[in-house]
Amino acid sequence: MRPRIHWSAVLVALALPASAIAQAPARPPLASVSHIAVYSSDIAKSERFYVHDLGAVKLADPENTTGARYHFAPTQFVEVLPLPPGYRSINRLAHIAFDTPDAEGMRKYLSAKGVKVPARLTTAPDGSRWFAVTDPEGTTVQFMQPPATPPAVPANPLSSHVMHAGFVIHNRPNEDRFYKDILGFKPYWEGGMRDDHPTWISLQLPDGRDWIEYMVIGTPNTTGIPADMSAANLGVLNHFALGVPDIRVAYTLLWNGERLDGQQQTPKIGRDAKWQLNLLDPDGTRAEIMELHAIGKPCCSPFVAADPEK
Repeated sequence: MRPRIHWSAVLVALALPASAIAQAPARPPLASVSHIAVYSSDIAKSERFYVHDLGAVKLADPENTTGARYHFAPTQFVEVLPLPPGYRSINRLAHIAFDTPDAEGMRKYLSAKGVKVPARLTTAPDGSRWFAVTDPEGTTVQFMQPPATPPAVPANPLSSHVMHAGFVIHNRPNEDRFYKDILGFKPYWEGGMRDDHPTWISLQLPDGRDWIEYMVIGTPNTTGIPADMSAANLGVLNHFALGVPDIRVAYTLLWNGERLDGQQQTPKIGRDAKWQLNLLDPDGTRAEIMELHAIGKPCCSPFVAADPEK
């Protein structure tokens, strides 16, 4: 059956002057994950995990003076924040963030698309600029314009690439309207524990090869964290990934540096046919160490976009 054409909308569009069409703001580039922000119940334990175990460089947090940034690269990091007073949720995900060279242009673009945006950007002492919105399911999403001179961060022997960020969703079509239709994210791979039921949906940023991963739970008409979900399971779903060229080299580095204390996992091949190692921070947030390329055919669906290169 052919879709019904709403001719009134078409006629209105045709009646718009060329100047009005030309003034519609274009979307600025989105090429990489900036960071994921997580809450910590014990800052000292978190610091040991991110600095000692993962090799990140701790720097001050110009966004929130009570937190810290653990850098894997000059413009990629994990932001660790103390639990807010009175915080009762088991959720440890504060927000996810993407880099853009033009935060103000992105703010205007999203506003023109009907997304609620703040009246102005926030500017930090280091010169970085950002703003935040919420996606259709309430996840806070930041758009970060890095400072003109990013901090000097040496190459991390484990990984210098925050390759993707994953988070819980319920309603894929609703989320797609934001991430795909408005922001331009593109399919990469999808799969799950069952071949015929995809619950891990990977979408690459429109101008790069980093990606996000929908972790689909519940049913499309539900929201929030299920009452029967444990903090441990939620921490596995809300996660970030560090890209590595060779998991054996990465695991050897961690093993020989005695950086695996308290961890239960060993490297394995995931359903996407990529070698991976899952580590947990002290509050249960999963740090996934993942090879850049699959070793064979993945389950469920093929990869439909190019892998990250490094």
